[in-house]
Amino acid sequence: MTFPSGYFRSPWPAEDAGPQRLQQPWGAKGLNLQAGERLACTTRNTLLSTMTVLGDPGQVYLLTHSALRAHLGMPTTACVELIDPLSLKTLCASPRLPGGPMWPGGMAIHANGDLFVVYGRHAHRLSRACEVRTHFALPIDQAYNSFVILDNGLLVTKNLSDQTPAQLTVLTPNLQRACADTLCPEPSIARLSSQGNTVYVVGVRSVFRYHWHDDMQALVHDDAWQHDYVAGTAQTYGWDAVIDGEHAWFMDNGHHNYRLRMIGAGLNPTPNRLIRVALRDAQDHQAWAVSGLPHGSITNPPLVDLKTNTVIAYDSANRVLRAWRLKDEHGQTALAPLWQKQGFGCASHMIVYPDSGELVLNDYRRWGEEVVVLDIVSGNEKARVRSGGLTQGVVFPSAGWQRDLYWSSMGRLARIFVA
Repeated sequence: MTFPSGYFRSPWPAEDAGPQRLQQPWGAKGLNLQAGERLACTTRNTLLSTMTVLGDPGQVYLLTHSALRAHLGMPTTACVELIDPLSLKTLCASPRLPGGPMWPGGMAIHANGDLFVVYGRHAHRLSRACEVRTHFALPIDQAYNSFVILDNGLLVTKNLSDQTPAQLTVLTPNLQRACADTLCPEPSIARLSSQGNTVYVVGVRSVFRYHWHDDMQALVHDDAWQHDYVAGTAQTYGWDAVIDGEHAWFMDNGHHNYRLRMIGAGLNPTPNRLIRVALRDAQDHQAWAVSGLPHGSITNPPLVDLKTNTVIAYDSANRVLRAWRLKDEHGQTALAPLWQKQGFGCASHMIVYPDSGELVLNDYRRWGEEVVVLDIVSGNEKARVRSGGLTQGVVFPSAGWQRDLYWSSMGRLARIFVA
């Protein structure tokens, strides 16, 4: 895959390592766990930690936000910290960033070298020393759930709601409007994805896309590409989409009542599904039940490893993790069952290391979270360590700099490393 040119060139400059949500580091080696090695863990308490991203070698940035104020009906705030890559101690921090309505936001390092944050209904631009350069108050008094950076350097964000139609706001790197806001045909819970200068939106019943047109200075709806994935079913809305260059992949039945864990949190009586939509033709689409069990639900995207042609999906509510081999059968896309794990509490975004074939994910058991490394082809477990988190994480890990990674799970940040 081609590095997304709107982002700073580091192994992990944004959530999921980039706007296609491939969840694989750029140019960084895997953990490469060997016989006799194990995982160890350094942790620190945080407010609600959402993600870490990597800047120059050794630079790790952490995004957190407040929560208690939301329960009191007051606006919440966010904070960006530059942390020590080993001890996790704060080296410098931004002031409290205005947010408003609470929802885990997003952070990325732009190709221009600055940090950008969307949290609540505000967008912020910061220096790498966590100093605020400018900010922009977004137009709708709702939480905006992160953003993507297009290859042309523009930022695209949207409000989160299952009632109000999604409204796309496009900002320049100086946090000024690049064009009038774009009203989508339906609400959207999922975070945006993008490839090049095309934005993909998973709405509450269909998936659709917009292309940026330089000559019009606008996002233009692709009238020829849309798939109603809910039609004829009793499914609920989908979450974030993975764009692998050929297909968009996401999972549905996203309606749940997550508090501390996703296990048993599904509210819809049907099984959740893995959905594929071809980028060249939205009429080319398929759906597969993940576990086949009732009240299946998720909060996050699947994972697609293009090196091994492996697709990973899960049913967090029923603790089922499943892998398929992606194949081409007579010009038709097919999935062949590869391996499956029952009783595996996966709910968070993941990491795959293509060079070592290692898949990193969470397993919630015994009222605590463990970070696990699996061989992505066989499903064999290579190592695990308890991260210290009491909640089941549903947010964003990142790769690290030296056979390590960073795991965010609400009130805890962990550095997981090979020992």
